[in-house]
Amino acid sequence: MYVITGATGNIGKAIVLELLAKGKKVKAIGRNLEKLKVLTDKGAEPLVGDVYDSAFLKQAFAGAEAAFCMIPPNMLSSDFRADQNIVADNYINAVKSNNVKNVLLLSSVGAHLRVGAGVVDGLGYLEEIFSELKNVNVLNLRPGYFFENLYGQIGTINQLGIIGSAIKADLNIPMVATKDIAAVAAKRLLDLNFAGNSIEYVLGSRDLSYNDIASIIGKAIGKPDLKYVQFSYEDAKKGMVQSGFVSENLADLFNELSEGFNNARALNAHKRTSQNTTATSIEEFAQGFAYVYNKSHAMA
Repeated sequence: MYVITGATGNIGKAIVLELLAKGKKVKAIGRNLEKLKVLTDKGAEPLVGDVYDSAFLKQAFAGAEAAFCMIPPNMLSSDFRADQNIVADNYINAVKSNNVKNVLLLSSVGAHLRVGAGVVDGLGYLEEIFSELKNVNVLNLRPGYFFENLYGQIGTINQLGIIGSAIKADLNIPMVATKDIAAVAAKRLLDLNFAGNSIEYVLGSRDLSYNDIASIIGKAIGKPDLKYVQFSYEDAKKGMVQSGFVSENLADLFNELSEGFNNARALNAHKRTSQNTTATSIEEFAQGFAYVYNKSHAMA
């Protein structure tokens, strides 16, 4: 029996579907029964509830041989880090209460810092408290920056004609498709061949700079002259908050992560290998980006 949190998200849903395809029993946790239907139709047991509810999670993890734990972002939180810690504490309590033997944590590049990587610090906390468990096999999966985060640039392209953030234009960062993260996670859960407390990076097909991204995405959307502009941290925060999708507190934490990238401290713990390099390229992702971008125009 597997318990998968965030089961309606890009990563969680793909994991559930792969486990079901291999004949496994799966409890799929989500906040919306209708969104879980695609999984229940395939045989998953739906568990509707909130990961902020400790009692719900303790009940949900009952009978699990393995669990996939991810912290869903509360984008409008006034204390994002405190919220992350609540969910992390709920997960470890659920694992302890049910004697779950195998846990895969969705973490991130930069989590090794524990402090100084903004939004990723909560994942560092998640790793830290699980490292204290005895007789539990824990795999800390540390992917690079999600390609899918780039969808947030569509508004900037439409309004300003550029791509922009506080990250240095020529800084190479590991970037990865969520489907590749899910594929690695599902394989590890099926094999259950991780022991003790271990770390695995998932780094995408190659490191990329935002200059690279602007060029490749620009060509895909019919804007070959699309440029990337590095914003000041102040302007980056202002843009995030004005979008209405991000709280001031979270904008500050995103800036802290950008600073961790810019000073390379968040990028100095991994080494790219053939094992942590995955298949999906930015060129492939750009085609999907172009579809979403063009659809947004058609609906405008």
